Amino acid sequence: MDASQPAESRRRREELVAVAYRRLATAGFEGLRTRDVAAKAGTYVATLHYYFPTKEALIRAVVGHAMSRFASTLAGEGDPLAQLRAHFRNLRRLLREEPELPAVMGELAMRSTRDSAIGEILRTSDRAWHAWLVHLLGEDPNAEGKAAVIMSTLRGLFVLPGSADDPERVDAALAALEAMLSIA
Repeated sequence: MDASQPAESRRRREELVAVAYRRLATAGFEGLRTRDVAAKAGTYVATLHYYFPTKEALIRAVVGHAMSRFASTLAGEGDPLAQLRAHFRNLRRLLREEPELPAVMGELAMRSTRDSAIGEILRTSDRAWHAWLVHLLGEDPNAEGKAAVIMSTLRGLFVLPGSADDPERVDAALAALEAMLSIA
């Protein structure tokens, strides 16, 4: 077997996920068709099904990709306040660089009420995010509540239609959170 084959296979898989991710952002679940994803990726639907035997498998890969985008905003270095500042800074960057993310997250949030697997992925991610925020807030006696407010605000920005379209609105919301937390 060719040594480049695993890398090529990984690249093809990532490309299919990226195309499905963008398609989900623009057409929603109703417009997500495997044949359209394959065509846009420049391959055959049979090739797509080689990597993702079912549409649900492709959707799960898109969910994983979306969750990894958020995970990329979590800083692991520095003191807790520096990590929280970095998280907000990275979220601002993520919204600028990936304007389709809020649409994808909105679709996933709606789908999670009917799809228990997607719902569980989102709940697991939320539990980990909440625990990370509580850890960063440390000795604050209201760490649980503040973490919930942070998550609710950010979920509103990333999930509700149109919330992330205005960079000034996003900056204002994040600045208010930073001020509330005294990390500005």
